[in-house]
Amino acid sequence: MNDNLLPFDIGPLNPSGYGLILSLVCFALVFFPLSRWLLPHAARIQEERAERIEGGMEHAERVRAQAHALREEREALLADARHDAARTRQRAHEEGTALIVAAREDGQRERERILAAGTASIEAERTVAVAALRADAEGWGRVLAERIIGEPLTIRSK
Repeated sequence: MNDNLLPFDIGPLNPSGYGLILSLVCFALVFFPLSRWLLPHAARIQEERAERIEGGMEHAERVRAQAHALREEREALLADARHDAARTRQRAHEEGTALIVAAREDGQRERERILAAGTASIEAERTVAVAALRADAEGWGRVLAERIIGEPLTIRSK
């Protein structure tokens, strides 16, 4: 009698009736304890891992959002600092220009004062020199005239 389940020969893949029953009993003896204790534990571990992964992803998303907010805040602070620096540079440039203009005006006033003082001093010295030269010229003229004429001259007052 052929104990095989299928009427044709396919080798070891065609189990006998007793072999099939024995296989089913062994499968039940292994499957039921595993499904009772091991599979729920494995499912619980898998759920915990999934929750951790999702929690980690949520945490990563929160951290990413915080980092983005901090980056925007930093960029806003940098933009404000750049604007302040530009205003400071502009103010310094304007103050420098004003100081240069004031120094130039002070220099012009000092120049005018020095020129006026120099002109007055030169004019006073010129007047003194002309008066001294006139006095000397009259004396030298009289001496020269006396030499040419050969006798002393008397000067009449005007």
